[in-house]
Amino acid sequence: MEYMTGPAAPTQGNILCCQCGIPIPPNPANMCVGCLRAQVDITEGIPKQGTIHFCKQCERYLQPPGTWIQCTLESRELLALCLKKIKASLSKVRLIDAGFIWTEPHSKRLKLKLTVQKEVINGAVLQQVFVVEYIVQSQMCEDCHRIEAKDFWKAVVQVRQKTLHKKTFYYLEQLILKHRLHQNTLRIKEIHDGLDFYYSSKQQAQKMVDFLQCTVPSRSKSSQRLISHDIHSNVYNYKSTFSVEIVPICKDNVVCLSPKLAQSLGNMSQICVCIRVTSTIHLIDPTTLQIAEIDGNTYWRHPFNSLFHPKQLEEFIIMDINRVQEKKKGAGAGARSNKHTLAEAWVQKTSELNTDHQYFCCTHLGHILNPGDLVLGFDLANCNLNDEFANKMNPHHIPDVVLIKKSYDRSKRQRRRNWKLKELDRDREGTDTDDERQYQDFLEDLEEDEAIRKNVNIYRNADIPVESDTDDDGPPRISLAEMLEDLHISQDATGGEGANMMT
Repeated sequence: MEYMTGPAAPTQGNILCCQCGIPIPPNPANMCVGCLRAQVDITEGIPKQGTIHFCKQCERYLQPPGTWIQCTLESRELLALCLKKIKASLSKVRLIDAGFIWTEPHSKRLKLKLTVQKEVINGAVLQQVFVVEYIVQSQMCEDCHRIEAKDFWKAVVQVRQKTLHKKTFYYLEQLILKHRLHQNTLRIKEIHDGLDFYYSSKQQAQKMVDFLQCTVPSRSKSSQRLISHDIHSNVYNYKSTFSVEIVPICKDNVVCLSPKLAQSLGNMSQICVCIRVTSTIHLIDPTTLQIAEIDGNTYWRHPFNSLFHPKQLEEFIIMDINRVQEKKKGAGAGARSNKHTLAEAWVQKTSELNTDHQYFCCTHLGHILNPGDLVLGFDLANCNLNDEFANKMNPHHIPDVVLIKKSYDRSKRQRRRNWKLKELDRDREGTDTDDERQYQDFLEDLEEDEAIRKNVNIYRNADIPVESDTDDDGPPRISLAEMLEDLHISQDATGGEGANMMT
């Protein structure tokens, strides 16, 4: 059997290399690859070694002329930084690929493997792979240099509150932690009536001031002091100071409003209780459940003071209590609270149980109080109210007792508290037992007020076992659903995101 075959397929002929004479496929240069590379080096003029500067204190790399950026090893940011060093030399070739060659983090060496192409003799395109090695040299950045020279801050934010209780500061601390406003601070110093935040630039300090004005009712003013002046370049060096004053009202304070302010808030009673301080002051009238919010601007136009300080709280026992229907709204009355219940109560001081002296009062805590409960409040009947607005009030409009909050066993609450908060790393001038007591008051406020908890990161405390809460009459507690796990993530030196440069 015979098979028919078609015409033979054309084959490409080889030519001899003009240098070494070996047969090669035809190309525009008429040379083999080996001879072509021997004749032409397309990497000529590209530096094979270089230096890169690294600050050991803040672990940042220098991006000329004066920018310091944060980069992890073998990251895209560090690769771009290294390529910028030889960007001018790479303009004559075409960069095909670039990547890191692994080096020991301790070696102070960075190696880049580059692949480039270039058109050479008679239109032939030559591709070549080469390595560029960078030596990492230590150099202190300007920010770290100022810190070491003790002339490190350019702006300071002084936060002050003229009050005896630090509840607002503890709340503000948690807001700063949640929004990470503390990361740019050079130093945080705690003094007796506030906090000082130090920054390396005026812009960062201004950002902190704007945050404070949005989160707590406050007012601010700024000033600057000339440090040096270069007459040749006309450059001025200033240190800026921002003073932020928070309103001197805290949660659970009893306040006396001016008649004009009380009327503008819907004809409220002048004697009110502060139930919360967030971006505004939240007030409630314990006799009508009428509520109002006062922002910082309104407060500074119509200022008022707290009638008592927290140490003047007295313990009362509920002898009898009756829930009452809400009173009929008067003309122009404002909104009323749906979370509180109005009640009339007869109370007696626990220090006067051997007497028959009782007090009658209206309270907004009718939803949690029962006969026999202990409650903390202020005695207005037996005190001298040194307040300009209270002294001008009709005595019949001033209540005998204002109840503030239900009293629970503090030691039991601490033992059962299975959560914790984070704190700012700050310099303290000195703490005492009163600060610890105020901090415990703040933790109890978080347990009792859900509205404040929404703005705070609460972490699970693994050291305290989880208990099944079957005590309905016990103190309020925070559910596990509202807690976050306190994770501590540690990255390996050769981990996925890249390791920090080791010293």
